[in-house]
Amino acid sequence: MNPTTSGSIPPIATPRTIDWAGDHLVAIDQTLLPDELVLVPLRTIDEVIDALRRLVVRGAPAIGVTGGLGVALAAVIARRDGHDAAWVRAEVAKLRAARPTAVNLAWGVDRVLARLDDGLDAVVSLAVAMLDEDVATNRALAVRGAEHVRSLVPDPHRVRVLTHCNAGGLACVEWGTALGIVRALHEAGDLQEVFADETRPLLQGARLTAWELSRMGVSHRVVVDGAGATVIARGLVDVVIVGADRIAADGDVANKIGTYPLALAAARAGISFVVAAPESTLDPLTASGADIHIEARDPDEVLVWRGQRLAPPASSALNLAFDVTPADLVTALVTEARVVRLADGERLNG
Repeated sequence: MNPTTSGSIPPIATPRTIDWAGDHLVAIDQTLLPDELVLVPLRTIDEVIDALRRLVVRGAPAIGVTGGLGVALAAVIARRDGHDAAWVRAEVAKLRAARPTAVNLAWGVDRVLARLDDGLDAVVSLAVAMLDEDVATNRALAVRGAEHVRSLVPDPHRVRVLTHCNAGGLACVEWGTALGIVRALHEAGDLQEVFADETRPLLQGARLTAWELSRMGVSHRVVVDGAGATVIARGLVDVVIVGADRIAADGDVANKIGTYPLALAAARAGISFVVAAPESTLDPLTASGADIHIEARDPDEVLVWRGQRLAPPASSALNLAFDVTPADLVTALVTEARVVRLADGERLNG
């Protein structure tokens, strides 16, 4: 994949994380942030899969839209090169399996693939419509979430937030989930400060969330992952707000590794732990968190940084990408459509 554009841009005027360029995808290469803002073309299904696995594209909502656009790409290639529907389905099956923890990928793929028999125009039209739909969904989530967070904290006009990983515009098309709530609070003048966990081993908090907060003009401090619980215990924040990669039928939440300890710390300190995710992240076919497949990534992400090995040669690593937070630790789940108070025993269905 070769970069097509790069360079500095004015605050907030960020290109969409993922977009459609007529016959291929274009994505921000998030592995290069915050040093460079680079757009890369994705012209084959293998390139899309590689982008997902290397975290060029990441974040559950963005992954879901990428899945839908990937089906459109396969259909475009099939028409151009004379492949049949079976070829499209085989390519799409590879794509669907690229990131097993985030349910949005399968959701996006399956949704657009269902239009395959209606022809290329129908496939592309639905996939492209998902871009604007994602923006509208997460704007609605942000407004609903900001209103609910104000009801949870001591001073609704001076909210102090801790967040983990990156659930901002970079994790969606152009508007965040957890960081979307932060943005809504900020734009209303009700946000005092954000603490952003660095999020080892790939530093999505230090690299991506801090980059987004800087561009918003939000007062923030980055802390090491191990400090998150202490920041909570010392009373420096009023609420923890995180995103999600999959939410099981019982309300258990899979999110970036390191989320579960924050939920425990929040419960101990008596502050709210809020999960922000679109309805598409809810997975009624997965009974509980115990049934969620947790990805284990390359050990070198832990052992090596920018080509320099950090651990002794004989050391190995267990690099779990996600953990599961039990539903009874989640004060509220905020979607674009509703607020579910899981810790109070409210259920997702019925």
